[in-house]
Amino acid sequence: MLALYPSISWVRPLRRNNYQVLYSKAMAGRLRGSEVVVEDQAEASQTYNKGYYGVPQPGGSLKMDIMEAAYLVESERLEVLSAGKVLSTGDLIKLAHKLSEGFEVRYLVYRELRQRGYIVKFGQPPLDFRVFPRGGSPNKTPSKWWVAAISERSTFDLGKLLDNLDRTTDVRKKLLLAVVDEESDVTYYEVRRVSPKGKLGAVDLSRQLKAVLMGDRVLVTDPQDAQALHGGHHFGKQIGSMLQLSLLEATFLVELGAVKLADAKTGKPVALSTLKRRARGIQPDFDLRLEAFKDMKSKGMIVKTGFKYGSHFRAYEADPEKQHARYLVHAVPKEYRAMWPEVSRAVRLAHGVKKEILLGRVSEKEVEYVSLSRYRP
Repeated sequence: MLALYPSISWVRPLRRNNYQVLYSKAMAGRLRGSEVVVEDQAEASQTYNKGYYGVPQPGGSLKMDIMEAAYLVESERLEVLSAGKVLSTGDLIKLAHKLSEGFEVRYLVYRELRQRGYIVKFGQPPLDFRVFPRGGSPNKTPSKWWVAAISERSTFDLGKLLDNLDRTTDVRKKLLLAVVDEESDVTYYEVRRVSPKGKLGAVDLSRQLKAVLMGDRVLVTDPQDAQALHGGHHFGKQIGSMLQLSLLEATFLVELGAVKLADAKTGKPVALSTLKRRARGIQPDFDLRLEAFKDMKSKGMIVKTGFKYGSHFRAYEADPEKQHARYLVHAVPKEYRAMWPEVSRAVRLAHGVKKEILLGRVSEKEVEYVSLSRYRP
């Protein structure tokens, strides 16, 4: 039967460098500007149908982005010609780098996702790729993730990140950040908005309790007052029958009218403005932390210091003596920017202690909570 079709060469699929090569000979493509065109209709059709590379053209040819072409050349499924010369993967990457800044970072992410078996198509800037679930296709299945390819040396900009998150949420996609380190390894982070919520009611304001200001903390000496504050919302740290409050907790309670504060040395009343002024002198970002603290308390959370975990707070949904903190929370300003290694360190630390890191973005109107977690597609 094969003799009837002498032009067809049946070959066993080869494996080279962990890629499955479907052809005994790489198909041919020609470089045209920033694109590569495969003219042979059969090869064009098979390439598109097998991996959804490129865009089919009228007449049966296939037009590919230079990134797709570079990947297929690397995997020995495509041979690109330009001015009679066969171009290597390196040639294509160098050319693309001249045409598009940051191409090499995007290529590493594209390559890694393709090697994981995903169908990857290009996204709308500033997002780079649309990634389809395994077994899915652009013609039949909605994309699962929108991916931004990022260098570890770039700036983490929370405002821009939330703009991208809103864009993906509006079309019911998940946002993945693919961060490429200096050794060209890719780490993925899933980004979500979170609305933390606890199980506590309001603070009891039936009577005003007394406390004294001592340096950088506040002391409640009356055992009954100490128990009233610690027993319900777990404010402070018990020191025998007394209770020690942080300046943050004390300010919150004084603002509510739950605590009346006096100076430990003079016995004179301490006004709220005086307390805040002292707290700012000790902790310059005190107001930022206070807004996040107040917001979490309004949501029924138990909030304790996160110092031992390298964050501002650890937040519990219920009794800390019965469960671990669910979140580590870092209060940040509206225009928060940082370097990626700093963000990566915070996410890794939270993961190591089985907690979720939240950035509490404080603005004039609200506190937004953004979760970043490592993700393996």
